[in-house]
Amino acid sequence: MVVRPVTDREERRAPLAPEHVKKLGSDGWKIVIPAGLGERATFTDDAYREAGAAVVDASDDRLRGPGVVLTLFPPTPEEIDGFADGSSVLGFLDPFGSGSSIRRLAERGLDAVSLELVPRTTIAQSMDALSSQANLAGYAAVLLASSRLTKALPMMSTAAGTIRPAKVLVVGTGVAGLQAIATAQRLGARVTAYDVRPVAKEQVESLGARFAKIDLGETGEAKGGYAKALTDDQLTRQREQLAKLCAESDIIITTAQIFGRRAPVIVTDDMVRGMAPGSVIVDAAAATGGNVQGGVAGEERVIDGVTVIADAHLPSRVASDATRVLGANIVNLVTHAFDPRTGRVRGGDRDEITSGVLLTSGGEILDERVRTAVNEGSV
Repeated sequence: MVVRPVTDREERRAPLAPEHVKKLGSDGWKIVIPAGLGERATFTDDAYREAGAAVVDASDDRLRGPGVVLTLFPPTPEEIDGFADGSSVLGFLDPFGSGSSIRRLAERGLDAVSLELVPRTTIAQSMDALSSQANLAGYAAVLLASSRLTKALPMMSTAAGTIRPAKVLVVGTGVAGLQAIATAQRLGARVTAYDVRPVAKEQVESLGARFAKIDLGETGEAKGGYAKALTDDQLTRQREQLAKLCAESDIIITTAQIFGRRAPVIVTDDMVRGMAPGSVIVDAAAATGGNVQGGVAGEERVIDGVTVIADAHLPSRVASDATRVLGANIVNLVTHAFDPRTGRVRGGDRDEITSGVLLTSGGEILDERVRTAVNEGSV
């Protein structure tokens, strides 16, 4: 098993921490990693060596396989051509946004396992990297917003008078949104949350926040807990009522995503202009297109006095813990789906988890949704 070098300057996580190397080694895996892999997450090369990994230069041919190639981001077609025959690829492969890479993985006949495709079921929870990273993203988003806000979050009674609590609006109450709510509540803010899914109301109120109800007619929840896309009429009604909530908020955290599609634009330019100067918006959906009009992934902008942060690497702000939980997800998935003797996905009858995550194998794109998108050229 080899780990690809992390070349994104904003990415601080690693796919494995030393503790995961030790666990995989005890299961029969030999691990090769590039020097400096975990430095930005506070894991030293010596710690990896002590756990049993071979630490090599980033240009070492051993990092191209054979075996399982772990990656935090989809390899380019050119990089895929450099992988050894018979290798398997496991990681965040962006199946709905990297069509040329997915096609090349299939053409090379490589087994590709996508962390984005782990089923959101109880039995697969320990392998669900999207959820573990989204949880930390929600936490980091609130801390980032509070660091930019020129107000205190909790109510404070002082000899000079009472400081009112900051008002936080969380849009989208999936894993990231619920953690954002919980974090803002713990910091003493007055939290309101909104989601198009009716099931979200009970979850929001169980955390002590207020649920903002906007009548959109029939809405629902897609497979995996994601919201269904809204009609144009529903979007218009949503924006009209959300504008009032935005104008009242000091902080907005947006986390709304639709599986397999770009994140919907929810906070418009007009909503941003309607907020008080000094307000802060953190777009936690920036990596999939973003919920905030005018936001640019990886950038922090001030628009009419409102700070808009489209951070596509929120889990990296807590890189040590993000690496620990991500590595645990990967170890659990490897243990479940791979044979350490061959370095390939186990054959025979495959269960829901293995079938679900296996993106390419035997020269084919196995996931029907991804195959359709790639063939239509929409990714």
